[in-house]
Amino acid sequence: MKRFFNWQIMLGIFLVVLSAVAYFIHFLIFRDAHHIFIYLIGDIAFVFLEVLLVTLIMHQLLVHREKQALLKKLNMVIGAFFSEVGTELLKRLSHFDLEAGKVADRLVVTNDWPENEFIKVHKYLKSHESAIDSKKADLDDLKKFLAERREFLLILLENPNLLEHESFTNLLFAVFHLTEELVRRRSFKNLPDNDYKHISGDIKRAYGLLLSEWLDYMKYLKADYPYLFSLALRTNPFDRNACVEVR
Repeated sequence: MKRFFNWQIMLGIFLVVLSAVAYFIHFLIFRDAHHIFIYLIGDIAFVFLEVLLVTLIMHQLLVHREKQALLKKLNMVIGAFFSEVGTELLKRLSHFDLEAGKVADRLVVTNDWPENEFIKVHKYLKSHESAIDSKKADLDDLKKFLAERREFLLILLENPNLLEHESFTNLLFAVFHLTEELVRRRSFKNLPDNDYKHISGDIKRAYGLLLSEWLDYMKYLKADYPYLFSLALRTNPFDRNACVEVR
């Protein structure tokens, strides 16, 4: 890093010297210092406008464009997650929810949903507290499902771009933590009540984050990728009438 700054300083000095030499040659030829200073001061005055245009306006436009490109790549990663893990995991985790019907009724997304409907349901999910009971469904089945996708989750976590998407990163950590908790237990029979409660808490955390992220993903697909949204509707884990075949 120090070497880099030294190189920059040397280049700056060299350019200033070249500029001074060019002005001196101009003076030797035309003998008109007045003309030199008129243009010199004019050029310096324009520098401030150039900084405004390049640094503030152009830079912000480039940053915005880069951010949009990055978000598009991140949404591709999120799509891969829901395709490989997320959609099926939602279905499996909902089996542990004692009040799954209340959530399911709210998440039957349709083509007619306006943007404010997504916002309204998102607010509902944030205020809703799922009643999770780890004894209600098959923990061995959930363990097997997540263990088989453990490597895929690790690959996603290694993606440095995910740092730009905090909520999805939190979801991945929650799902991976749940995977670790389940994989490290040899059996789920006759566990202490506190341990069942602990697993219920891990499921609840992953389930809550997954619900919000899934809804955001559906909103994104509806706005930008209607053909992917169509498939997502036909595989909606909360819609009892969903069918992948087009009818």
